[in-house]
Amino acid sequence: MAYKTFETERLLLRPTSVKDAAFILELLNTPKWLKYIGDRHLKTEVDAESYIRVKVLPQLERLGFSNYTLIRKQDRKKIGTCGLYAREGVDGIDIGFAFLPAYEKMGYGFEAAHCIKEAAFTHFGIETLRGFTTKDNVSSQNLLIKLGLKQIGTTFLPNDDTELLLFEITR
Repeated sequence: MAYKTFETERLLLRPTSVKDAAFILELLNTPKWLKYIGDRHLKTEVDAESYIRVKVLPQLERLGFSNYTLIRKQDRKKIGTCGLYAREGVDGIDIGFAFLPAYEKMGYGFEAAHCIKEAAFTHFGIETLRGFTTKDNVSSQNLLIKLGLKQIGTTFLPNDDTELLLFEITR
């Protein structure tokens, strides 16, 4: 099945696939990913391929959306990810994003996340979109607010004892 890809002024957003394993290995081991999102224990490209097969592709196949690899048009560099996630044990769909350090603070986060937010509402028919972030991840909080999400409280994800800020927007 062909899944939807998206395009912004500077980015191509395409569903993450096993051919992104080397990139995913790099991204999931960046200091900010490890600090704010958590260690996924990926040490090799094979680990990353398995992660994509187990964590990313089943949701894509089930719902038609998941994690998107962000590719800069000017040089075809993979710079980050943005996606819509139906997490096990969590009600609703949430938006998430992460970038390699070299591509932070360049406006790519808003550009990609705005595109994915609009796709959630118009293409995928999602009515309410959530966002989770740690209390100390101010840049993520600021991006969620810029996207129009409002903080509505705090929450915990299953099997995690870190209290997260919960943001939400309704179409």
